[in-house]
Amino acid sequence: MEKTASGSVMRNRRLESFFNASPIPNMGVSWKIGSKKGVGERPKTDLYVEDDGWMSILISWIRIVTCFVSMMVTTFVWALIMLVLLPWPYERLRQGNIYGHVTGRMLMWILGNPMKIEGAEYSNTRAIYICNHASPLDIFLMMWLTPTGTVGIAKKEIVWYPLFGQLYVLANHLRIDRSNPTAAIQSMKEVARAIVKNKLSLILFPEGTRSKDGRLLPFKKGFVHLAMQSHLPIVPIVLTGTHLAWRKGSLHVRPAPLTVKYLPPIKTDDWTADKIDDHVKMVHDIYIKHLPQPQRPLVVEEETPTKG
Repeated sequence: MEKTASGSVMRNRRLESFFNASPIPNMGVSWKIGSKKGVGERPKTDLYVEDDGWMSILISWIRIVTCFVSMMVTTFVWALIMLVLLPWPYERLRQGNIYGHVTGRMLMWILGNPMKIEGAEYSNTRAIYICNHASPLDIFLMMWLTPTGTVGIAKKEIVWYPLFGQLYVLANHLRIDRSNPTAAIQSMKEVARAIVKNKLSLILFPEGTRSKDGRLLPFKKGFVHLAMQSHLPIVPIVLTGTHLAWRKGSLHVRPAPLTVKYLPPIKTDDWTADKIDDHVKMVHDIYIKHLPQPQRPLVVEEETPTKG
């Protein structure tokens, strides 16, 4: 099912191909990197040569500026489309997804990271899609790879993000107030009603915030509540390598290889409120199983007292 090609294929593809609204590309891109065993061998998640020289940094800056300008153009174009479609909320949502497919795919092409996509057969299921979050690249990838008819959920402050935040609201995506627990619970109930009524999918980051070092953080319980209220399956999306490609607090995008892996849907029909913590742990453990060691949570082992 998955076809592979070298990273150069992705960078040299014709620009017009990015205006295909399909969220999943016709060609998965993978890489092959050799390594020699021995002293000083790099871990498997870092099998590329980091180049922090001035030329690498300059190229990275050029790519980031190109991304920003390109995103401004597509955001402006789709903002005009959204304004025309104000009376039709679902059409605005659909156009928001198409904007994400075009813009996300274009941004990843500009950045040029070699990629591999696995489990694409699970990407068109109506479901609650969840994803680990350790880099701005995660947002670009989710914009590109989630199916049409998927609504996002974010903190209410996103409206203040220049251009992108306003387009997010125009696209009829959902916001919650995290600062007020009571309001957040009510917002979750409204989200569940909205996705059931309009037969939508949902995408969210269950950690609630971005990991600083790429290691998986504890999951919030919101995605479980939404699953129980909507009876939708959960499709985990496991991202690896994005934290190496664009590290938190850095403006240097490195050519680290990335993997996007869709896992089989998890049925939630029999989930119950008295086992919420068990459901959260089960899904969290699935991520731990599929993430490489450097992205797994650190386990702090209790010291056993020694006998004197």
